[in-house]
Amino acid sequence: MATLGNITFACKDPAKLAGFWASALGYTIEELPQELLDTLIAEGADLNMAAAISDPKGKGTRLFFEKKEKSVTTSIPIHLDLNTADVPAEVARLVALGAQEIGPGFQKIGPYTNEWVVMKDPEGNGFCLQF
Repeated sequence: MATLGNITFACKDPAKLAGFWASALGYTIEELPQELLDTLIAEGADLNMAAAISDPKGKGTRLFFEKKEKSVTTSIPIHLDLNTADVPAEVARLVALGAQEIGPGFQKIGPYTNEWVVMKDPEGNGFCLQF
């Protein structure tokens, strides 16, 4: 059976987007080993070609950010759903970090109701904040 290793984002600025998501989720930005960093610098490589963040508790999925063109979509087909107990406070916190609030979402299936707030990260990747 396979397990989820990374969720990968195509983006313009991996370091900036990694910083946003690390702050949003309480994750840690992964640092490159000094030996690899020295090699990349010596080769003149783009040091912002990729970035990764991970859950310091080792429970959440690693997020990987890769500098490359994104596919254009009119909807948010694949996205992260974040859970919170205090939606207004979390929306305000995420907006202060650089996110954009898009609007509310609502779905009722039989007796079950789901509510969320649609948001976008600093590069326009959609995500939802569930209550």
